[in-house]
Amino acid sequence: MTTISTATRVLDHGDRGLQAVLLDMDGTLVDTEDFWWQAEASLFAELGHRLDEADRAHVVGGPMTRVMEYLVARTGADISPADLGVLVNERFVELLAGGVPLMPGAERLLNTLDAHGIPAALVSASHRHVIDIVLRSLGAEHFAFSIGGDEVARTKPFPDPYLEAARRLGAEPARCVVVEDTPTGVRAGEAAGCQVIAVPSVAPIEPAPGRLVVSSLEQVDLDLLRSLVTARV
Repeated sequence: MTTISTATRVLDHGDRGLQAVLLDMDGTLVDTEDFWWQAEASLFAELGHRLDEADRAHVVGGPMTRVMEYLVARTGADISPADLGVLVNERFVELLAGGVPLMPGAERLLNTLDAHGIPAALVSASHRHVIDIVLRSLGAEHFAFSIGGDEVARTKPFPDPYLEAARRLGAEPARCVVVEDTPTGVRAGEAAGCQVIAVPSVAPIEPAPGRLVVSSLEQVDLDLLRSLVTARV
């Protein structure tokens, strides 16, 4: 059972600055992208198919349904995308059993947001059962709530998860900063109207208007987050 509160937080709209930080999970806060890839690659090896780095770049950050459909179509494996998704999730959970390493700078950033009373929400394309396992390592207390890919009608790259997070917090999307590691997640944050910080993990991400690209969360501090929103609004 998850201990995350889903209560809406009403924010003060008098200050025109930063209202909330909306954070992706896999590859952004926790180093789990390799776990997903190991689960996918090992299963396809057992099915007699070899996945390569081009496949990895294509699937990183993608919603489970799209990833499974792509991999089955690309390899011609004799398995349905739905059945494959179940197996991949099971293997991924097995790999998580030993704990989840945090990305450099993740703990410091979360502690900074806590110390300054900046609301944070975890917004992931992973499903609820995976989020709850990862939160044991990441710390559920850092987040007002979390949103899983199986809890919205349309997950990333659609804006729905980030719009829902802003709505629950009572925040304006333009006054929220999204932190993401994949092109799919960046598109979702931008489509929601948020300022986006990209910290690329596997696939490259180019700078663009309204998007800041950094090499590590260690470069992300409160002054930077506030400056992005101030410059925009």
